[in-house]
Amino acid sequence: MPQRGRGFYKFDKFWLYRTGFLCYIYIKHLRPAADGSAPNGFSRPPLGTDKTYILWKNETRMNKRKEEKAMKKFRTAKFLALALTLAMLLAVAGCGGNNGGSSAPPVSGGDNSTSAPPPADDGALDLNSLTLDQIIEGAKAEGQVVSVGMPDEWADWGSLWKSVTSTYGLTHNDTDMSSSEELQMFATEGKAGTKDMGDVGYSFVGQAVSEDLVQGYKTSYWDAVPDWAKGEDGKWMVAYTGVTTFLVNTDQVANVPTSWEDIRNGDYKVALGPLSGGNAQGAFIASNYAFGGDMENLQPGIDFWTEMASKGRINTLDITQANFESGEIAVGVVWSFQGTPYSKEITQYKMSAVVPSDGALQNGYASVINKYAPHPHAAALTREVMFSDEGQTYLALAGAIPTRTDFKIADEHADKVLDMSTVEKAVVITDADAYSAACETAKTRWEEEIAPLLVQ
Repeated sequence: MPQRGRGFYKFDKFWLYRTGFLCYIYIKHLRPAADGSAPNGFSRPPLGTDKTYILWKNETRMNKRKEEKAMKKFRTAKFLALALTLAMLLAVAGCGGNNGGSSAPPVSGGDNSTSAPPPADDGALDLNSLTLDQIIEGAKAEGQVVSVGMPDEWADWGSLWKSVTSTYGLTHNDTDMSSSEELQMFATEGKAGTKDMGDVGYSFVGQAVSEDLVQGYKTSYWDAVPDWAKGEDGKWMVAYTGVTTFLVNTDQVANVPTSWEDIRNGDYKVALGPLSGGNAQGAFIASNYAFGGDMENLQPGIDFWTEMASKGRINTLDITQANFESGEIAVGVVWSFQGTPYSKEITQYKMSAVVPSDGALQNGYASVINKYAPHPHAAALTREVMFSDEGQTYLALAGAIPTRTDFKIADEHADKVLDMSTVEKAVVITDADAYSAACETAKTRWEEEIAPLLVQ
């Protein structure tokens, strides 16, 4: 058996110690973590001298402490930012707001207090919860009322506006537009509404409600208004109706038409306005009844106006007072509450207003209050005056038929209002949904079948 000399044992001890030291270093400092990553999240330097390893280890520890301090600062900043954001949100919620609605002016309390309740959650003020005194006080505080589609010459709104402004100290401004344009204005402006109220054709009341564009106010005359003339909670109310009327410039037309058959046999152009508006829709439906149609059968009306268009006899101008005054319209189909005042006010020509004997509608226009009216009290007060005896008298004298069932015109005005015997044969429109559907169909078919034939 070979004997191991002194040199062998010396060599063996050296490597034994060296191997043990390296194992210690590996286990203590260089063994990978359980997830396989390098110790302390850093890559190991190549093994060299012990001094290299010690320098690397110290640098690693310093980097780790720096990283921990940076993360601590980041977490603190993040926490402070979240806390500040939460505080700001709570502050905004605490301030509240009416989401675009107008709050009533603060007035002293008590049993007779004129202070108004807060707006509803959707931004609209609950006008029906207010007393008339509260409405008046709120309107005076607002100081103005802004309308659309309610010009002075239409149904003599001018007298109504004079009464409202002089009695309650309000200012008034109106922008004339069609019924569809009025509702489009309400919808487009939304919570940033700049208009308080409008007056739309009966066929548009369903749209006003279904699109949630209006708010309700019943007035103190609610019980005297027929059911067909008012919407739920007063979201729309018809203060007057009118009857189909031919307004004729007798300086231009020798034989004044008294029926739709006379119109067909004439040689002049006839204006009824755009079919997007309530006036033209009413004129179309009236002509349809004259030639044997009804709400469900519009073909007679289509045939009549197709014939008129093919002969170049449709005047495409709108039926405004200015267009009659300029002589650009010889014959126009309007409502009695236009025909009567126009015939009196136009002095450049001799005018005649006639209710056709073979086809006339008795139909109304409805006042609507914008859901986001900037002056809701003033709008409600205007409607209140509209249904008062004073307001109903203004309408009657303009050729309209007042809606209130308990209203009677004063004897002094009896000979100045519409002769009701001329409207005995008129078709009274009381079904807003059916009328709206018929008007919508008429408008669509007009655009598809008649409009292409028009050449102005």
